[in-house]
Amino acid sequence: MSAMAPEGPPSPPPVRRRRTVRLRTLLVCLAVVPTVAMGTQTAVTAQRLLVRSEHLRADVEAGQRIGVPLVRLMNELQAERAMTAARWAGSPVTDEALRDKRAETDRAAAEFRRASGTGSDPEQGSERGPDGPAGGRLEAVSGRLDLLASYRKRVDAHSGSAEQAVGYYTGVIDDIIRAYQDEFSHPEDAELSQESRLAVSLFSATEMVAREDTALALAGPSRELAATGFSQFLDAVGSHRYLYDTWIVPYLPPAELASYDKLTGSPAWQTKLRIENAVTANHKDTATGVKLPADVGDWPAAYRTFAPGLAALNTDRARSVFDDADATASELEAEVSWLIAASGGALLLVTAVVVLTTRSVLRRLGRLHTRTVAIAEETLPDVVARLQRGEAVDEAALPAVRGRQDEVGQIADAFARVVAASVDGHRQLAAERHGFGLFASGIASRTGNLVSRQLSLTEDLQDTFGHDEALLAQLMRSDQLTVGMRRQIENLLILAGGEIPDPHTDPMRVADLLREAAAEVEDFRRIERQALDEASVQPHAISQISHLLAELLDNATRFSPPRSKVVVRAELVADGLSVEIEDRGPRVSPAGYEAMNERLHSAPPYSVLAENAHRLGLFVVGHLADQLQARVTLRRSVYGGTAAVVILPDTLLAPAEGEPQPRRRPVPPARPAALPDPARLPVRERAPEAAAPPPADAPPDAAPPAEAPPPAGAPVADAPPPTRPGRALPTRATAPAGTRPALPERVPQTHLTRQLRGPRAPEPDTGTDAATPEEVADAWADYEEGTKKVEAELGADQP
Repeated sequence: MSAMAPEGPPSPPPVRRRRTVRLRTLLVCLAVVPTVAMGTQTAVTAQRLLVRSEHLRADVEAGQRIGVPLVRLMNELQAERAMTAARWAGSPVTDEALRDKRAETDRAAAEFRRASGTGSDPEQGSERGPDGPAGGRLEAVSGRLDLLASYRKRVDAHSGSAEQAVGYYTGVIDDIIRAYQDEFSHPEDAELSQESRLAVSLFSATEMVAREDTALALAGPSRELAATGFSQFLDAVGSHRYLYDTWIVPYLPPAELASYDKLTGSPAWQTKLRIENAVTANHKDTATGVKLPADVGDWPAAYRTFAPGLAALNTDRARSVFDDADATASELEAEVSWLIAASGGALLLVTAVVVLTTRSVLRRLGRLHTRTVAIAEETLPDVVARLQRGEAVDEAALPAVRGRQDEVGQIADAFARVVAASVDGHRQLAAERHGFGLFASGIASRTGNLVSRQLSLTEDLQDTFGHDEALLAQLMRSDQLTVGMRRQIENLLILAGGEIPDPHTDPMRVADLLREAAAEVEDFRRIERQALDEASVQPHAISQISHLLAELLDNATRFSPPRSKVVVRAELVADGLSVEIEDRGPRVSPAGYEAMNERLHSAPPYSVLAENAHRLGLFVVGHLADQLQARVTLRRSVYGGTAAVVILPDTLLAPAEGEPQPRRRPVPPARPAALPDPARLPVRERAPEAAAPPPADAPPDAAPPAEAPPPAGAPVADAPPPTRPGRALPTRATAPAGTRPALPERVPQTHLTRQLRGPRAPEPDTGTDAATPEEVADAWADYEEGTKKVEAELGADQP
């Protein structure tokens, strides 16, 4: 921190030299980086193409060396498998014919091993690598061929089962097909990969036809197959037809397609189709297996006729793959040569153009960059800040459009238009915000006056028709809804930037403040108030604090079960006064609390208010907390609901020496039978109990004895509530002698009915009251408050 730069703008020479160097470096990089990237891309592409070409050359060489012997070995194994199956089934197969066929298979296996470098020879095995051409599937094929002699001995001795012998040959052929697929798949070239898949499909289809031949050979002269053998025959028929129709015929080149059509149109192939259909449709199930139709006798001659054609088709396809791979390798090499030549010429041209243009543009871009940065970092933020404060803007400080025709000048003009549009937008936005705030404040004030008149009218109706309990209950309900309407209007006034008028002139006890806030809530009966410390609030903040607490209490009652209690407790803490509101509402996730606390701690724009119009209460609480310098935090309570903690600073509390000590009335032992249930009356309109007349010998101005203040932490539900703001209680005026007051003045006890003034009869037993002492105290205290207000207003109307 000791090396901080001095305040003020930096000196011009260092700034100009540093910016010029950075701009030049940027332009040089813009010239060099594409050039280097193009050269690197050319080298990488050429290297990749050369690698592909070498790989294809290696595949062609390996295919010519290994692929052809591999296909020949597959054909010989298929023929030996069919002959072995026929001999096992009792067909006339001579030993000499079987020996000749085995010899041909051995020659094909030896040729494959020499070509692939696989086998049991130690000298050959030492030269093979695990990842070379002879690895993987080729090793698996060679390993299976080592077991060929042992399986032949089992066949000659009829040891084991025919399925085991045939299964060995089938396994070797499957490994050969997979080896061809793995070694010559060409995944880096889509066209060659498609041709390789076509070859593999041809091999697989030929193998399916060979399996049909083996299955029919196993039937023997009896033409009877086991159930498993018949199932394998049907699988082979369906598989090879699907492969030919779906994966082979649509992709065959014209020349090979013509050979295939000639083969499938031959009489032998038609005989094959006829026998397959006959076996599928005309077989008979027996106790030991499946009896085949007599048509199978024509199969050997037909198979010997079309099998060479299938083998030739497979060989041609394999050679075509290798020829195409060789041609592709040659094309890649030619492409590399052209790429290197073209890229070299392009690099030279780009370098020359960049060098020539960079020098001419460098100085002009430097000037434009400097001015643009100055406007963006200094001028424009200052203009926006002045507009937000409602101050005038110096238009000369903003860039002007000069109508230049060159590209750099057009960029400067475009930037000037952007700055002008931004300034105009901020100016209009500031004016609209100010106008909307005034408009909303005016609407809220007018509506608030109407609501106040409505409340006065409701009070007059209550005074006039108070004897009708049903109508009185409806009037009280209307009064409560009107109070809620007034609170919503005050919300609009707060969000528009206004302030709630506060008519209080004296401090108010915290217990009375809690009662006043609870009276603003529609479901006030569920609120349990606890003032744990004796404290008072400054007069100028009473309305704001009451409104803040009313919003939180209303939110707690609306989002908690209808029969649950909402507890609000207040106590002094180190930072001031803590008010905690706790409900039993649904569980809220930590992310939900984070979002709600964000609304409480930040003043959002009108767009956010419009999107969250159903949750304006939190925004109102946030505005009030900001005006009061208070902290409001929402968190999860120990009961699973939500706890709202409000910390009011010490500056809002009245000094302890001047705090009034209002007396408390004792809780009445029982409710009068003729009076309405206080628990069903709204808080703001409950009448007080009738005051007992003083003794006959007491002086006229004698007041009832004052009671000691309650200890800290005692429940305050029975404490008398304060007068509602905006409705000060005037003193009762005495009518002059000889005149008649406009309204009759109430005298204690005279407004009671005759039954109450007479001796009280024993009250019948109505059962146990479910209300708690605290609820009874709250109801009775609120009832007293309403009566006091009525008497005060009647006295104020007297001349």
